[in-house]
Amino acid sequence: MKSLFKPKPRTPVDVVRQTRDLLIYTDRNPDTKETKREEKQMLELSKNVRELKSILYGNSESEPVAEACAQLTQEFFRDNTLRLLIKCLPKLNLETRKDATQVVANLQRQQVQSRLIASDYLEANIDLMDTLVAGYENTEMALHYGAMLRECIRHQSVAKYVLESQHMKKFFDYIQLPNFDIAADAAATFKELLTRHKSTVAEFLSKNYDWFFAEYNSKLLESTNYITRRQAVKLLGDILLDRSNSAVMTRYVSSRENLRILMNLLRESSKSIQLEAFHVFKLFVANQNKPADIVGILVTNRSKLLRLFADFKTDKEDEQFEADKAHVVREIAALEPKGP
Repeated sequence: MKSLFKPKPRTPVDVVRQTRDLLIYTDRNPDTKETKREEKQMLELSKNVRELKSILYGNSESEPVAEACAQLTQEFFRDNTLRLLIKCLPKLNLETRKDATQVVANLQRQQVQSRLIASDYLEANIDLMDTLVAGYENTEMALHYGAMLRECIRHQSVAKYVLESQHMKKFFDYIQLPNFDIAADAAATFKELLTRHKSTVAEFLSKNYDWFFAEYNSKLLESTNYITRRQAVKLLGDILLDRSNSAVMTRYVSSRENLRILMNLLRESSKSIQLEAFHVFKLFVANQNKPADIVGILVTNRSKLLRLFADFKTDKEDEQFEADKAHVVREIAALEPKGP
């Protein structure tokens, strides 16, 4: 007889609604000692979040079903479930935080009738990015909020908001936080912001060139931390070598201060920093309209540079590197000082 009274299986919409109700309860509930009822509510919430994850990702027994994912996504963004989840995340246990982070990540990619409705929701609730970025200042929440943030900036409008906000200046400090995992996570987000959406990045760098590269040079390229310098010079190469940033690149390689920093990085004992610095340094040399002071510095340091490049090798054979090096050597050897 038991089979006659089996509970009706919950639909994806049911799971979202129940999750939302539990989050509302959790949000209203002050951080006092948990009663039996609150413990039960938190267990129920953990179970619901796990079920959301299972619908979106599938499990060992079944693949995700497109229709169920679409229903879940639509219901999730119909109301303020995401805001509640982000707000309540610190109250959840570690496993549920991980599940919630994966749910938020997946929802950024779910299409409903060929639309990424997560993007529309975030545009209307853009202040949520303030909470996620500020998460880097909370040791317990940083990696969860950081992972969510990187998924949210897949949407161009969201990335544009973060780039143009005051938060960008904070990243120069977050990247150098003493907690290695948090600093690495912040660096990953910073890189994503500066490489994913080409036209938005080019516009941001053009508008904010002066303060951005002043901070980049002093806080990252001249950092006392080896990992910070190595990552920064690699990212600088990625930015300047991107065609969409050609105007920014031309401006960067016309500065004697920038050249001084890159020449110092070329003299580092670390092979990987030297190699990444070379990929940026070659842009100064390849510039067909070098200012007179750039030519002057290269001519003054010609013998030192040529000596450096004579011994400059990569660990593995790299034809492109050898060709680039040969070109740089030829250009420097042929330079003539420009008149006043």
